[in-house]
Amino acid sequence: MNNKFNYYLKGKKGEYEVVIGLEVHAQILSEAKLFSPSATKFGQEPNSQVSLVDAAMPGMLPVINKFCVEQAIKTGLGLNAKINNFSIFDRKNYFYADLPQGYQISQYKNPIVGEGKVILDMPYGTKEIGIERLHLEQDAGKSLHDQDPNNSFVDLNRSGIALMEIVSKPDLSSPEEVSVYIKKLRSIMRYLNTCDGNMEEGSLRADVNVSVRKKGSKDFGTRCEIKNMNSIKFIQQAIDFEAYRQIELIEDGKAVNQETRLFDNKKQETRSMRSKEDAHDYRYFPDPDLLPLKLDSDFIENIKKKLPELPDQKKQRLINEFKLSSYEAGVIISDKETSAYYENVAKNSDYKLASNWLTVELFAVLNKQNKNISDSPVSSINLAKLINLIKNNTISGKIAKTVFEEMVKTDGDPEKIVIDRGLKQQSDPKELEKIISKILENNGDKVKQYKSGKEKLFGFFVGQAMKETEGKGNPNLINDILKKMLK
Repeated sequence: MNNKFNYYLKGKKGEYEVVIGLEVHAQILSEAKLFSPSATKFGQEPNSQVSLVDAAMPGMLPVINKFCVEQAIKTGLGLNAKINNFSIFDRKNYFYADLPQGYQISQYKNPIVGEGKVILDMPYGTKEIGIERLHLEQDAGKSLHDQDPNNSFVDLNRSGIALMEIVSKPDLSSPEEVSVYIKKLRSIMRYLNTCDGNMEEGSLRADVNVSVRKKGSKDFGTRCEIKNMNSIKFIQQAIDFEAYRQIELIEDGKAVNQETRLFDNKKQETRSMRSKEDAHDYRYFPDPDLLPLKLDSDFIENIKKKLPELPDQKKQRLINEFKLSSYEAGVIISDKETSAYYENVAKNSDYKLASNWLTVELFAVLNKQNKNISDSPVSSINLAKLINLIKNNTISGKIAKTVFEEMVKTDGDPEKIVIDRGLKQQSDPKELEKIISKILENNGDKVKQYKSGKEKLFGFFVGQAMKETEGKGNPNLINDILKKMLK
């Protein structure tokens, strides 16, 4: 395992290493909030999913949602992390208009999940990224500044929604690694069904901590935190800009101030938001309304027994069972629905052809139509049928692409399409021998040239045979017959 890949940025006075740590906020897939029974559906009317607890009405006490606790434990186990039998909920104190309580219920010194790790598959090998912790916390509301020219409004629908904050160690060293890391986290949580990972809906966001240091240095530089990022593309752009901004400051003899920054995706630059707070600025203390969370070891073990097959496990199984390359298996397992689709095809056809048709032909169609595999215009059953038609020589690979184009339009049965359009491959040896014999008679001069050493003419004869059969001739059989007749 390669845990040290050197990624350096060049400044005017030397080379620099980028050090990156992520705080990923993942919304727990739950029908109710962390401390209230309010609904969590996305896109509802403002303030339509708010209980008295969410609105911080006096005397309203939070009640922990057991299901959210289980979801956090499942995620922790998926991250190969230590599940803590004892954890505490704390109050993180700060004032903002969309935080009705004046504090956020979170976890500080005693989180529900401790250290873990995630393995990244990079072009230069595998890299282990340490997980510092995973803790539970409630989300704040949302301030709306674009509804009125003179006023801001507050929507509390998100207030109290259950979040898992997954904190990485500062082991990431490039925008590319960060992209793979976020995709891997999202994949694990989707397999576990603990978070849907929809960044465009805000159910997966990240705070990105970036610092730089001179090549060869072991000391950490001053870090800046880029807040509330919900796009992998923008995260990569923000890291690039911020790293070079810090390098320029250092080389100009100026200090990098520890601060919180925002990313302007239109200008593709970060800008200062406020000075970076430390933990003591939030005056953490245990929430007096919530007892410590004590988890029985059997409770944790029962959840562990029910875990589904995770991406790394599935990847290894596909390599062993279907003889896929590490790259092919990695592409297929990156998405839960894609891997399920592939297995449905592979178990009913040729697994190698299934991989090729899925990752090349079908992926191209999905990208063009901007669709997910769950909305595929070609069902897994019909793709398996198409592959079987190729394997049993009913159609050639070339004809299969024509059939596939028709399947994309109608999700039609490939067997019916072949019959209706008369696309069945011509595989009668006697008929093909007659056709080829006639071609050779009509091209006696080229036959002589071929036999005298111009072997490239073999392709000419194949082309003529395919032309005579209107592209339906069995190419393997045509090759075999030509080889015999041209001896």
